[in-house]
Amino acid sequence: MAGSLNGLRVLDMTSVLMGPFATQILADLGADVIKVEPPEGDTIRHLGPMRNPGMSAGFLHVNRNKRSVVLDVKDAQAHKSLLDIARTSDVFVSNIRPAALARLGLSHEDFARVNPSIIYVTLVGYGQKGPYASRAAYDDMIQAVCAIPSLIAEVGDGVPHYVPLAIVDRVVGQAAATAILAAYIHRLKTGEGQAVEIPMFETMVPYVMSEHMAGHTYEPPAGDMGYKRLLSPSRKAFATADGHVCTVLYATKHWRSFFELVGADEKYRNDPRVATIEARTSHINELYGEVASYLCTKPSAYWLDALADQDIPVMPLHTLETLMHDPHLEAVEFFKYRNHPTEGPLIEMAGLGNWSRTPPVMARPVPLLGEHTDEVLEEVSACMSGRIAS
Repeated sequence: MAGSLNGLRVLDMTSVLMGPFATQILADLGADVIKVEPPEGDTIRHLGPMRNPGMSAGFLHVNRNKRSVVLDVKDAQAHKSLLDIARTSDVFVSNIRPAALARLGLSHEDFARVNPSIIYVTLVGYGQKGPYASRAAYDDMIQAVCAIPSLIAEVGDGVPHYVPLAIVDRVVGQAAATAILAAYIHRLKTGEGQAVEIPMFETMVPYVMSEHMAGHTYEPPAGDMGYKRLLSPSRKAFATADGHVCTVLYATKHWRSFFELVGADEKYRNDPRVATIEARTSHINELYGEVASYLCTKPSAYWLDALADQDIPVMPLHTLETLMHDPHLEAVEFFKYRNHPTEGPLIEMAGLGNWSRTPPVMARPVPLLGEHTDEVLEEVSACMSGRIAS
């Protein structure tokens, strides 16, 4: 079964995580993604656990369904080969800094000369019109400049920790995939290519400020910054008699049901602090503290059943190890057990969503470095000589 993006060809010159994550989304949905790597390979090939050199676990999770081509683009013939591939491609995407691309003769103008309708996408740290344009950008740097560690410090131990995920790379990678599809739809309607710049900093700021701008949304300000419920130090997993559970009391029904469950309905029936969402938000820290005093009296299994019976949102607190064996993920077959031609048995994760007609495809195993160089260059040569259609 062909994926929904069957027929879309993406020339992928990204590396590490953000760009490869974006292009894997497209590849899973059926696009032909040609991953161009330098002779030493994508850096992430060599980082983390691996069975064989150049095939690290991190690389395996963001490069399936792609073809790998090795080109040293500083070499004249390799540079020509890259532009020849671009002639047959719909999209070019890179996370190399624009100035470096221009020095390599790989600017938007260089690509547009050989393929005027190409969609030229650059993933950058900061928008190129601002004073940060030339600065290096890593996930940690963008978290910092977006105030994420400061928020963590405010609700935690006062130390500005980073989120222990490459969260910026994933969010911006997803945004890049969305932007590529929007530009492709425009091209289908008009025939026009274009240059698209996706900056990490500007993409992430709304994820922080949409909630926390709060009263400063208005001019002049109509209140303080910060969403109190999200900034409550008590907004965390609740300790039980033998572990932790995670529950969110949000709607009025949740609060009333909870107090009835713990036998405190008389005490809280007329409590003005829980009467409205505005009042609960104002008193959220003390209210969560009272919830905690009840939850610590019984084991986790009791609360998981009792709260669910009251239709109160509740879930177990997983570890990385228990997440791998979550019963829901097992039921939907989220973790896929596959056999890679060189790496042996592997565990992959499912693609994006559930589709009735064109589901994500797992057509190609993660490629070895340069595995498809000859194949792709022969296709391009045949296309340019008119033997096959592009």
